[in-house]
Parts: sequence; structure tokens; C-alpha cells
Amino acid sequence: MEKQNHISIEQCCVVYNIETTFLYQLDEYGLIELIRSEETAYIAFEQLADLEKYMHLHYELEINLEGLETIKHLLGRVNELQQEVKRLKGETG
Repeated sequence: MEKQNHISIEQCCVVYNIETTFLYQLDEYGLIELIRSEETAYIAFEQLADLEKYMHLHYELEINLEGLETIKHLLGRVNELQQEVKRLKGETG
């Protein structure tokens, strides 16, 4: 595993001042993907933007994990529909 593309969840929690349980819960709900190697879990740098978004929604807006899961699903659906609209415009344009 290329560790330069990842940060351990312990280091991540120190940087963001959050609990490790929050990261494990996000992983359980499929909102982020933790990478496990031996005794350590890591999060990929490219997922940190999503983590920051979930932190804001959870800690500042007090949205629970089920709500975060729903928001992710709905935003994904909106993105799919936007892509479909672009595709349809391209076919008729």
C-alpha cells in the first residue's frame, strides 16, 4: 500500500479534532472507505473533502448518520440527473 496517498485515522482525528468512532461509523454507513493494513486503518487523501463535508453536516448542523447517508444518496441522484440532462441536450443540440 502506498501510504503517502493515505493518512492514518489516528492522525486524521488529531488534525480534525474528531473521534475515531465517527470515522468508523462513516465507514460502516458506506460514506467513506477506510483502508485497513495490519493493525492500522487509513483514509485516502482524496476522501478528505468528503470527510470535511460530513463533519460540517454532522457536528455543525447536527445531522445524524442516517441523514448523511440520505444526503449522499440524493446528491448522487441529482448528479445523475444533471448528467442525463447534459446528454439529452447534446443529442438534440
